[in-house]
Amino acid sequence: MATKKNTKLMKESDERSGRTLIQLAHEYGVATAYTGQDGEFYEIGDEVLIAVLKALNVDASDDAKALKALEKKRRTKHLQLVRPTVLHVQGVDSKVKLHHGSTRLPKATVTLEDGTQFNGGKPLALEEGYSPEDEPRMIDGELIDTSYAVVPAVLPLGYHTLHITVGRKTIDSHLISVPEKIDLIGPLKDGSLWGWMAQLYSVRSRDSWGVGDFADLRDMLAAAKSKTGADFILINPVHAAEPVAPLTPSPYLPVSRRYINFTYIRPENIEEYAALPGPDADEVEKLHMQARKLNEDPNRIDRDAMWRLKRPALWKIFEAPRSKARQEQFTQYCANEGEDLRAYAIWCLAYDKWGAVEDDPGCWEKKYSKDSPEIKELCEKYADTLEFYMWLEWIATQQLAEAQKASLRAGMKIGIMSDMAVGVHSQGAEVWWNPERFARGVTVGAPPDMFNQQGQNWSQPPFNPVHLEETGYSTYRNMVAGMFAKAGAVRIDHILGLFRLWWIPEGNTADKGTYVQYDSSVMLGILALEASRVNGTVVGEDLGVVPDYVADSLKTHGLMGCVIEWYQQYDGEFVPPRQWREMALASVTTHDMPPTAGYLAFEHAKIRERLGLLAVPPEHFLASAKYEQKQVISMLVENGYLDKAYAQDIKVYEQQVVEALHRALLDSPSKLKAAALVDAVGERRAQNQPGTDNEYPNWRVPLADSSGHAVYLNDLFDLQRTRSLADVMNGRK
Repeated sequence: MATKKNTKLMKESDERSGRTLIQLAHEYGVATAYTGQDGEFYEIGDEVLIAVLKALNVDASDDAKALKALEKKRRTKHLQLVRPTVLHVQGVDSKVKLHHGSTRLPKATVTLEDGTQFNGGKPLALEEGYSPEDEPRMIDGELIDTSYAVVPAVLPLGYHTLHITVGRKTIDSHLISVPEKIDLIGPLKDGSLWGWMAQLYSVRSRDSWGVGDFADLRDMLAAAKSKTGADFILINPVHAAEPVAPLTPSPYLPVSRRYINFTYIRPENIEEYAALPGPDADEVEKLHMQARKLNEDPNRIDRDAMWRLKRPALWKIFEAPRSKARQEQFTQYCANEGEDLRAYAIWCLAYDKWGAVEDDPGCWEKKYSKDSPEIKELCEKYADTLEFYMWLEWIATQQLAEAQKASLRAGMKIGIMSDMAVGVHSQGAEVWWNPERFARGVTVGAPPDMFNQQGQNWSQPPFNPVHLEETGYSTYRNMVAGMFAKAGAVRIDHILGLFRLWWIPEGNTADKGTYVQYDSSVMLGILALEASRVNGTVVGEDLGVVPDYVADSLKTHGLMGCVIEWYQQYDGEFVPPRQWREMALASVTTHDMPPTAGYLAFEHAKIRERLGLLAVPPEHFLASAKYEQKQVISMLVENGYLDKAYAQDIKVYEQQVVEALHRALLDSPSKLKAAALVDAVGERRAQNQPGTDNEYPNWRVPLADSSGHAVYLNDLFDLQRTRSLADVMNGRK
């Protein structure tokens, strides 16, 4: 566990720093202490450090084993010819450190991403070591020297291969060449853009199947532009989910981030639907009529009921004949996706036929690996179903891409802003097929902060940073590229995860973990590279316990941070919007808070008291919330965003206060501004209460108005309250 230390120096003692376990942890990027959001300094207990190192395949269970591991790590570092992955920033020369025997100089050449030889295959220039650390050292009876391969500033952008040859031995390294930063898209260079934030599943049209889908997204984007002037819509993650019920409600706990949630498909928008034989078309319409009834429920999104109706409809369309051109497109899609697609489809098939993985301690996910004969037999027995899951992914990809194209046709400057979840389900497709990519025995979360006083455990295994480096970050970069293929911008949930993640050993509460470092320069560089290839924009959610250097690094790389109006407080007072950051997406609220109308009614205090989530007496938390509200109202009045008369009765003038909070956004220098659809219709219910699972209906709340009536997409942008908020965001009110 973490022990609070009240020290003015805010650092570990020399005695503690000299311990073998502490030094070993530092070698692997494992934090042994941290400063919390409360400003206190915490030292991490030995049991946590030992468990986290174990997740990295390092045995530190006693002092002798820790010392052995430390010596091995340091020896390997000095003998390593070249690191598995090296980063080059275009525009400046890069120097790649090489360790080699002193009697032979290495030769370095580069093969570019397209397979050609850089500079005609000529070796890179070499430089001798120039620091005290580079002095030759004797290891295992051999004198090891250090030199540097100079990668020229003009190396093209891309994922290249660096070849290092010493004698007859050649070692390859992943050489990633990235731009210095992401350039702002044209409209953002001298101005700003605004858009809506939406939980896609919650926004249903009268033709939906009970849950908002990709056809709804397409129509929502076009209407948002034509009727409100918005230039983007930030949507929840649409990563892949389970293929059969029960479906995990949280879009932030996918089974794979590489693929798309095909439950968002609109069956009628598939090309083959129009050619269905009469009886089959009638059956699909019959299923659709049953699903339409789900749209009428203003209280709960029922994904399972939706999918039980939509899935057989999709199977009917899947069985329909395809034209030669369409079949060729599908075949080519499968070929391009390769093993990744087949792996995901095989997992879907196994889950479909053998059941949910958490139901049985001896379940298939634990008994069988991808190479098990039982898996091969299953694929042969249900070859058509396996193809069905690959077909679903193809259709989902097409419909999401079409929604983005529709947004651009409508005139949006960005279109879809896709949200990227922090991680994946511990028993999902990615972890089952490629367990080596993840650290096992730990989950990801967040330490305690002022908004989640018990910390958070997101039940997701983290990427193994060692494996990322060894593989050139291929899993991460493929995921990022896939998202940018179907969006104009990507929002990275918990951007801190590209710098460090809070690892919680299994069996521990969320506060008993520690941070593990990642190479943010490489991961941010990959984001910059992929964004530059499509003229895209990246937003990093940098809320919570985040060091100052993170915001600085995001700005240096051309990434936007996040500014939430309710969080802009300093010494108990709200910071006026004019003082907010320029490189940021500014909004009043976020999906982890109740909508603004609910927040003004202290819904956040009521939920936490009801669910026992408070670390302080309820009356103390409520008093703090009331003081916070008083301060924000004062800020709004003093800066001219809210008429003083409206401030006297917030219940009566709720809409005016909500609009004043949004009016303040326009005064900020932030390049992007966003308004939530829940604020446009007066919704009060929270979409998600962090720190809960089924205690609260997280991610299952449909869009409804202040009276609790379901709001349909068909009417959304014509509602008086929505038009009024849009006028505010357009500076007309």
